[in-house]
Amino acid sequence: MTSADTPRDPHPYLGMWVTADGYIRQELLPNGRYDEARGDRRSAYTGRYTVTGNHLDYVDDTGFTATGDIRDGLRCSG
Repeated sequence: MTSADTPRDPHPYLGMWVTADGYIRQELLPNGRYDEARGDRRSAYTGRYTVTGNHLDYVDDTGFTATGDIRDGLRCSG
């Protein structure tokens, strides 16, 4: 087991986030990893994330980075 696999304290943002049309489904896992499906493509993007307040930073397994914010209980990507 690596440090990336070490469970963290539960966070209220953990779980499955789904767009209104159901096309994008992103699961935030308790070990700091995420798994994102797009349409029929399972695990289209996987990587790690960190949460600071209402802000999320993502680094996918290819090195691509993205950010997101939680606003009014909804995740908004940037």
